Amino acid sequence: MSKEVKKEKVVRVTLVKSAIGYNYHQKRTLKALGLRRMLQTVEHADTPAMRGMLAKVLHLVEVEEVA
Repeated sequence: MSKEVKKEKVVRVTLVKSAIGYNYHQKRTLKALGLRRMLQTVEHADTPAMRGMLAKVLHLVEVEEVA
């Protein structure tokens, strides 16, 4: 028997617009995602919780799925 290793899906998130002028909760969501600077990119596991966070700040970030 061979064990199948499931590869975890990953999303790459890039901050493309400043959070200046947006509300406190959106700024805190960006901080929780690990984004501090413009054009900074981070990778996270593709989970429902992560998708919910990204939905809150979708107008400020660019999201791409990594294979």
